[in-house]
Amino acid sequence: MRRFLTFLLCAALLAACTSTPETTPMPKAELRSPDGLLHLSFYLSGEGTPRYALERDGVPVVTPSRLGFRLRGVVKAEQLSYNSDGTVSKEDGAPSIAFDRDFELLGVETDSFDEVWEPVWGEESRIRNHYNELLVHLKQPKGGRLLDVRFRLFDDGLGFRYEFPAGQPMVHFVIQEELTEFAMADDCTAWWIPGDYDTQEYEYNRTRLSEISAHFRDKMRGNSSQTPFSTSGVQTSLQMKTPGGLYVNIHEAALVDYPCLHLLVDGKTHTLHAHLTPDAEGWKGNLQTPAKTPWRTVQVAASATDQLASRLVLNLNEPCALEDVSWIHPVKYMGVWWEMIAGAGSWAYTNASGIDLDSFDYAAAKPNGRHSANNEHVRAYIDFAAAHGFDALLVEGWNIGWEEWANCNKDHVFDFQTPYPDFDIEALNAYAHKKGIRLVMHHETSSSVRNYERYLEDAYSLMNRYGYDAVKSGYVGDILPQGQHHYSQWMINHYLYCITEAAKHHIMVNAHEAVRPTGLCRTYPNLIGNESAMGTEYQAFGGITPGHTAILPFTRLNGGPMDYTPGIFEQNLKEWCGNDSWVNSTICGQLALYLTMYSPLQMAADTPEHYSRFPDAFQFIEDVAVDWSESRYLGAEPMEYIVVARKAKDGGQWFCGGVTDTEARNFDLKLDFLESGTYEATLYADAPDAHYKNNPQSYVITKLTVTPDGTIPVTMAPGGGFAISFERL
Repeated sequence: MRRFLTFLLCAALLAACTSTPETTPMPKAELRSPDGLLHLSFYLSGEGTPRYALERDGVPVVTPSRLGFRLRGVVKAEQLSYNSDGTVSKEDGAPSIAFDRDFELLGVETDSFDEVWEPVWGEESRIRNHYNELLVHLKQPKGGRLLDVRFRLFDDGLGFRYEFPAGQPMVHFVIQEELTEFAMADDCTAWWIPGDYDTQEYEYNRTRLSEISAHFRDKMRGNSSQTPFSTSGVQTSLQMKTPGGLYVNIHEAALVDYPCLHLLVDGKTHTLHAHLTPDAEGWKGNLQTPAKTPWRTVQVAASATDQLASRLVLNLNEPCALEDVSWIHPVKYMGVWWEMIAGAGSWAYTNASGIDLDSFDYAAAKPNGRHSANNEHVRAYIDFAAAHGFDALLVEGWNIGWEEWANCNKDHVFDFQTPYPDFDIEALNAYAHKKGIRLVMHHETSSSVRNYERYLEDAYSLMNRYGYDAVKSGYVGDILPQGQHHYSQWMINHYLYCITEAAKHHIMVNAHEAVRPTGLCRTYPNLIGNESAMGTEYQAFGGITPGHTAILPFTRLNGGPMDYTPGIFEQNLKEWCGNDSWVNSTICGQLALYLTMYSPLQMAADTPEHYSRFPDAFQFIEDVAVDWSESRYLGAEPMEYIVVARKAKDGGQWFCGGVTDTEARNFDLKLDFLESGTYEATLYADAPDAHYKNNPQSYVITKLTVTPDGTIPVTMAPGGGFAISFERL
């Protein structure tokens, strides 16, 4: 039921607003979560600045924090300036607009909502969306500009967004800065990666908020496109823990037609300031009323497992926009990929340079002898994938242009149409379909975005012609047109354009190097995966510290699934292909990732040759489901360990898995998540002498008869993990 309280009628809330002294805050509007534990308050300061605060069970979480914007005074620079050196420049002809003060409160509305919705795929088959809502109507009397702030308070946190109503003097406008604050009540422990306009591919730091600037460089790592902007900048999803033991996470939901949010941390006050990704001119968003921003989210949980189970970000997104979702399905796949990442093969067919895509004769060119996407090799992968029950095979390097694809600032780099001479696209697709395998298309754009959009319709049509129903897209390198960033408003719109166009062709999208997810997979479930974080490939680029996969579910996966590409069984890359990197994980640690790193798109990333050496361990990858009706987080601590049990949507089989950091862990796993009955449990566990560096391929497989009231003793070696499949007897 919705209630509307007007400025005149709600005397208790708004009395004496016109006579309030300049330094005295106006009365508060308040809201409680459905369970009553979370309490939101909103008020205007004496200067007419909107402020909000959040507490849980009487304990402050976010202390009074500013809301609002600074707007550009004009939509575009139109005032010519003739400079003393003879140059001519254009400048704004009006000053910026303070859209964070001098507001009056027109009224508030309250509402409640409770539903259960069913995702197309997910960690569970039913999700409850239950919140209480407060909508605040504001006006700046001078100029007549209007602003609404909508708050939704769930049992597990807060979401709020700005709305710019139609029918006001402000129609077209430019954001100079979003001034949203999150004034944390404590100097929280934070798990964070450096703020960057172009990449999330960093390892996480664990420090106090007050220590972030001093430790900013600790985890910096080279990338083909990176733009850090401040040693006080961090990215969302930002996971924190208060001294009192609450788990607090700051993120955003439903990022559409708006720049990506970062946070600037004031180490002295522990205040997090919104910092939006700029466009090529440095502005932070071009909008037209009516308009709305993404939701700003503050998740608050009493335990780490409650944080992992939160679906607040998904719930703040719009329901599914697609009428027909019958063609969308989870995928377990292999790929002609890891051998190129590790250096055992090549994406390129030749070693030529200075290539003009329209005129270069690949048929007459000399092959380099290392091209992995060749007919014979791809057929061998298809055979292996089919024999072991996989759905699909990704093939990278199939199309012309890979000789000059990265960091060349080359516009016409790929045409997404033409295969190399040794890749027979028609014959290979026919062979794959005969074996029950679909090929996954690969569209690396090299961040030449105009070029990709130029070919997009033809590229999707080619996929339809040959029976591809999923594409992995990539955005390696600096964005073209130059000056744009991976997370600016222009690119945010591009990513969504690709998803919506793909849906018209019944194509599922797995975007790499794109913006980190914000729950849009609820609205567009053909977005079945993203990379958008440091994934397995970095094990071949110097390695990843154990514990990385025990923080990603708290942070990166908070907004949607990740194509982490797990399943590496050969850790010694030097012995295999001369790469000096080492995969910092045990085999059982890799098996566990199929449970702890949720995705409806799960890859067995290693090669058939390596899997063939460990067929008993590989059996778990064959057996594990990729779509779930229920998930139970049994134990967790950020960047230390995670244990989860999941029930398959098809067939109802239970699986369980856990990962750890560099610490060995031993515990008795309670089985009370199982339904009544007797089960055969197959336990894949690190052997007593296993270690991610010294003995990563040492494991023990044990079959046990168990019931729900029993336990299983579990050992996780340093950098390791465990996995269990349960079969009802």
